[in-house]
Amino acid sequence: MLSPAFVEIREALARVPYVAHIETQDDYERALELMDQLVDDYDANKLLIEILAVSIERWEDQAAEFSDFNAAVAETDRGIAVLKTLMAQHGLGVADLPELGSKGNVSKILNGAEGKKLTRKHMEALGKRFGVSPVLFF
Repeated sequence: MLSPAFVEIREALARVPYVAHIETQDDYERALELMDQLVDDYDANKLLIEILAVSIERWEDQAAEFSDFNAAVAETDRGIAVLKTLMAQHGLGVADLPELGSKGNVSKILNGAEGKKLTRKHMEALGKRFGVSPVLFF
C-alpha cells in the first residue's frame, strides 16, 4: 500500500505535471513563472526548486529553440566563459586585464584566435585578481 504522503504528491503532480516533466512551450513558461515565485523563499521551497530545476534543464537541453545556443555553449572554452562572466560582473574591458598582456592580446584570447589561449600564468594571475581558484579557468 502506498503511503498517504506519496498519494498526495501524485495528486499534486497531476494538477501541475510540468513540475516534473515539461512537454510544451506553455509548460516551460509556467515552470519559469513558478521558479520565480519559489526562489522568493528559497529555504522553504528548496526541494521543490530542485525538482523544477531538473525539469527546466531537461527541456532546455532538448528543445529545438535552444539547439543553437546549446551548440554554441558546447563549443565555448569554459575558462574564457568564466573570464567573460567575471569581466561583465566587474564592468571590465579588454584594456582592464594587464594580467593577459596588451589589449590586442586580450581580445585575441577572448575571441579564440588561433594559438591564443589562457596560459597557466594567466590563470593564476586571474585567480588572484578575482579571488577565485585558478582551476575555474581550465
